[in-house]
Amino acid sequence: MNEPFPKIGVIGVGHLGRHHVKHLVNHTHANFIGITDIDIDRTREIAEEFDCASYGSLESLLDEVDAVSIVTPTRTHADVAEQCIAAGKHVFIEKPITKTVAEADQLLQQAAEQNIVIQVGHIERLNPALLALKEFDLNPKFIEVQRLAPYTIRGTDVPVVLDLMIHDIDIILSLVDSPVKNIRASGVSLLSDSVDIANARLRFENGTVANITSSRIARNKVRKIKVFQKEMYATIDLLLGLTEVYRVLDEEQDDPNAIQSAALDAYGNHKKIVYEKPDVNQFDALEMELTNFIASVKGKSSPIVDGRAGRDALDVATKIHDMILEDIH
Repeated sequence: MNEPFPKIGVIGVGHLGRHHVKHLVNHTHANFIGITDIDIDRTREIAEEFDCASYGSLESLLDEVDAVSIVTPTRTHADVAEQCIAAGKHVFIEKPITKTVAEADQLLQQAAEQNIVIQVGHIERLNPALLALKEFDLNPKFIEVQRLAPYTIRGTDVPVVLDLMIHDIDIILSLVDSPVKNIRASGVSLLSDSVDIANARLRFENGTVANITSSRIARNKVRKIKVFQKEMYATIDLLLGLTEVYRVLDEEQDDPNAIQSAALDAYGNHKKIVYEKPDVNQFDALEMELTNFIASVKGKSSPIVDGRAGRDALDVATKIHDMILEDIH
C-alpha cells in the first residue's frame, strides 16, 4: 500500500511565497492544504487565484499539516520555524535560514531533538548550469564570482551580503571540501541605508581561495562563476545557463565530448587543451527544491541544502558583513 502524501502548507504568500503555492498546489507527490499570511487581503487574493484554503492563523494551519514552506521576512524566520518545529512539522525555510547564527543554532538543536527536517532555499545550488559540472572531478584552487543586479527598492532593507552574496557563499562552501581559514572583506553603502556593494576574499585551510563580488547597483544582471584547478578551468553563467570547461589532457588521451582541442607542449610534455560545453538540462529549480523537500519529509531523500549548510552560509555571510561595517565605521 502506498504511503499517503505529506500534507503541506505555505506560510507567507508575498512575491516568492506565491511561487511556492504555484508549485505545491498541484504537486503530484504532496497534499497541499493551504496558506496563511499576516496580510489578510493578500491571503484572500492568493487563495482565490489558486483555489486553495486560507487559514486565519499560523496555529490553525499547523493543526492540519505535516510540513510547511516558510516564506516570510528573514527577521521572522526563527520565531515562525520554532513554532512549526515545536508542533512537530518539517520546515522548508527560504534563505537566509535565520537573521542570526545563534537563531540558526537554536533551530538546528530543536530540530535534531524532534527528528525534524530543515531544508533551506538556496536555490542557486540547483542552477542547471552549476549542476552541469557534476560530471567533472572538482578540486578548486581558486574561485571567482560576480553577482551584480540593477537597483530596486525591494530587498534593500537587507544588506547585499545577506541578499545576494549568500547565494555564492553557499555554492562555494559546497564546492570546497575544507573549513574557512580567514576572511577579508570591504564594501560601501551608496543608495540605501545598508551595504550595497561588497567584496570578500575567503581562504580555506586547504589553500583554496575564493573572491566574491556582489552589487545591487549595476546596469545589467551578472551571475558568473569561474573555477580554476590543476589542469582545468570552468566558467559558469548562472543567468544564461551556459557552462564551458577547458582541460589539459595528455596528447594521446581521448575526449569524446571535446568541441575543440589545441596542442600544448609544456616543459617537455606533450599535452593538449580541450574545450567542452557540457549539456545544461533546463528545469525549474524551485520545483526541484520543493520535490526534494517532499522526498526528504517522506524519508526517501536528504535535503540538498540542509539546515547545517544554511547555518554555515549564514555564518560566513555574517562575518563578512560585520567586517564591512567595522571598516565603514
